[in-house]
Amino acid sequence: MKEKIQKLFSNVWTIPNVLTMLRLVLVPVFAVLFFRGNRKASLAVFIAASLTDLLDGYLARRLNQITDFGKLFDPLADKLMVLTALVCQGTAGVFPWAAIILVGCKEVLMVLGGAYMLKKGIVVYSNLLGKTATVVFIAALVLAFFHEELAAAGLPLDQVFIWIAVALALAAMVSYAVRAARQLKTLKQA
Repeated sequence: MKEKIQKLFSNVWTIPNVLTMLRLVLVPVFAVLFFRGNRKASLAVFIAASLTDLLDGYLARRLNQITDFGKLFDPLADKLMVLTALVCQGTAGVFPWAAIILVGCKEVLMVLGGAYMLKKGIVVYSNLLGKTATVVFIAALVLAFFHEELAAAGLPLDQVFIWIAVALALAAMVSYAVRAARQLKTLKQA
């Protein structure tokens, strides 16, 4: 296990990984700005964090700097930012708590499952369905900053997007579980 952890944290100081670490640092910055009522600044931080997500993936592939650290911590940074923003919007009364609780429970299951798989020597990487869910969550969260304007116009797009994102996230969880079960089965047969 020690060797696996050392491998995970080897070659950490790449540009994509630094962007991932920056995104992790931006999570509490976003929350503090949001709860202090500085919504424009918190939106700017959220958008900046979302852009670093796009940039770190592109750079990792372009610079051939794909690492186990990035494969594990990039989606973790995304999840923390999205969950933090969801809770913030929930406390502001924008998003229904049912959606937030579903996503929170799904993320806890994903983290526990990922930790179990990592213990078995398997890193579960994000897939297209999970990435799509993240993009839709980001869209819903950006739209949530304009909730009142959208509601006044009779276009509750933030509400529509949040439920689409929840459905995609739950479908992604099922997809990850199926893939993990196959990997465990293959591991047992080896």
